[in-house]
Amino acid sequence: MSSVSMAQAAEISFLTHWGPDTVKLLDAAIEKYEAANPGDTVTVRAVPFGDLLTTLRTSGGGAGGATIAGIYDAWLPDLVRDKLVSAAADDVAADTTANWPAGVVSAASVDGALYGIPNEIDVYALNYNKRLFEEAGIAAPPKTWDEFLAAAEKLTDKSKGEQGFGLINSWAAGVLHPFASLLVSNGGDLIVDGKPVLDSEAAKQTFELYEKLVASGYSDPAMATADANTTGPFLDNFVSGKTGMIIMANWWESALKAGMGDAFADVATAPIPVGPSGDTARSISYSWMTVVNAQASAEEQDAAWKFLSWLNGPDSGENGASAMGDILMSMGILPSRTSDVAAFGDRLASDPFLLGYTETLGDAKPFPVVLGGQEFSESLQQTLEAMQFGQLTAEQAQANAQADATEILARNAQ
Repeated sequence: MSSVSMAQAAEISFLTHWGPDTVKLLDAAIEKYEAANPGDTVTVRAVPFGDLLTTLRTSGGGAGGATIAGIYDAWLPDLVRDKLVSAAADDVAADTTANWPAGVVSAASVDGALYGIPNEIDVYALNYNKRLFEEAGIAAPPKTWDEFLAAAEKLTDKSKGEQGFGLINSWAAGVLHPFASLLVSNGGDLIVDGKPVLDSEAAKQTFELYEKLVASGYSDPAMATADANTTGPFLDNFVSGKTGMIIMANWWESALKAGMGDAFADVATAPIPVGPSGDTARSISYSWMTVVNAQASAEEQDAAWKFLSWLNGPDSGENGASAMGDILMSMGILPSRTSDVAAFGDRLASDPFLLGYTETLGDAKPFPVVLGGQEFSESLQQTLEAMQFGQLTAEQAQANAQADATEILARNAQ
């Protein structure tokens, strides 16, 4: 028999960064699971995204820590190296391989072994305010960097405190992913075969684009502070119509709807503008997954995989969707399980905001999953922020970024 079917009743815990409304949906799914599995109990602990990895390392990695945790896939290689997460049992791995896209399964694996069950997948798109575009005489969203800069200029009015394009600072992924999306839409990459390639011509042009946005006043760093909970001036300025364009992930739809109310109808999405060295619009993609604590008891690990298999399976949600799929779609997040994509097909095809993302998914480039990935991200964040605030030129930022990334990745690969 499989480890999942043999799992005995146990008390397990689930560590997440989700907000209160989403945790309520998870609790409702858990209540349904517990009713069908007498004796099993699952408790949820939620922490802010910025505390998630630290919490996982300090308390989740011990025998008394969380049994299950939701993680960003870029963290996986370091967690596997440090023996904090458990490899999935053969039956769980086989089921996951059969029901998720190969690229998503690969992102949840290290050296061919699966370490968790994937859930959400995220891509980036240009978000813009249609009302502001119309008032500025911009007929359509920009398709090239030249059109992007021209639109940013028209949307900028310093006397009114309005900027054309909103950069992000103070949040690693928020800083890095839009930059990386512009880079790949310019034909470049962050890392190839485990080596940084930030010294490329495509990267040079991307650093220079950022420098020009700030130097021309089209982007104001003082309007850019944000965090993963979508709070701060970055969100506020877009919501209030002070920012014309941003590059952001699909999951932020719920924050926009909550902040804008009826004015959300002014928001539209479009592919990332293509740079001078690019050939088609591209975005960075990344995924999330749920992992199991390697330090938990065998009984707890079996119970965790049993629960996760149910939570992500087609019988736990409504109309052929998984309960996880229902939870993700409530936040405007794209599920990755094949049957979930089919179950939500009508909504994914009809939601204008999400459609701008699903259309670009096929050309997206996965964010590199490497040892030292979080340290690499935070280092590049600091370099990009220094350039935003005029402390580095584009040339200096590119040189620093390549040198720092080379040292970080080489050290972590040892």
